[in-house]
Amino acid sequence: MRRSRITGFVTSLLLAVGLGLTGAASAQASSTAAAGGYVALGDSYSSGVGAGSYISSSGDCNRSTKAFPYLWNAAHGPSSFTFAACSGATTDDVLSTQLGSLDSSTSLVSLTVGGNDAGFADVMTTCVLQSDSSCLSRINTAKAYVANTLPGKLDTVYNAISAKAPYARVVVIGYPRFYLLGQSCLGLSETKRSAINGAADYIDDTIKARATAHNFVFGDVRGTFTGHEICSGNSWLHSVNWLSIGESYHPTAAGQSGGYLPAFTGAA
Repeated sequence: MRRSRITGFVTSLLLAVGLGLTGAASAQASSTAAAGGYVALGDSYSSGVGAGSYISSSGDCNRSTKAFPYLWNAAHGPSSFTFAACSGATTDDVLSTQLGSLDSSTSLVSLTVGGNDAGFADVMTTCVLQSDSSCLSRINTAKAYVANTLPGKLDTVYNAISAKAPYARVVVIGYPRFYLLGQSCLGLSETKRSAINGAADYIDDTIKARATAHNFVFGDVRGTFTGHEICSGNSWLHSVNWLSIGESYHPTAAGQSGGYLPAFTGAA
């Protein structure tokens, strides 16, 4: 297993600077999903990087007992639970290392993937260390990848999931916006923050479109994280975490339980 690409970003930064459903309908859907096996796939936003309480046997995948898949499993008791999500995973990694537990008895699958494919870590490195114009240029490059290449990558993953788990309800979950705009907040300029939020919307909208085309359900966390972005004063996202630098720019435990878990539960 390799380190999270976000961890690599934060390390380079330090060196450089010297530093849904509701109510009865939701309950019925969750009850149906819990009748079979649940498999959690994806990247660090599913494995729980930033939430702490990591499972020692997960190694560099940094799977957390406070991550939303682990919390949902504890609350609903599916017939089986496979926690395959891994820090740093791309679509290719999901295809090559995470699909082994899927079969015809799988009734529920969750997935977060696409951010590492789009080069999120390099986007953040550029935006933190360089000018507004360099940041916007790098974001535009990432958006071009999301527009032209990522849809095909997602289609390949989604097709593989459907082939291996034909009866599963598949919930594809997106990414939160990072910043609450219009606040007095140290760090990036408002121009950069706004552009980064726009990039999050762009990849979420792309993921949602491809998931919907495959008859999967999209879990949107932008609503649940509203008011809890960086610069909000009650952030559910780490900025630079000096005590555990690899957790930077990931959801906190509160972000997993208050942001990701409700979005997933409402869609499952």
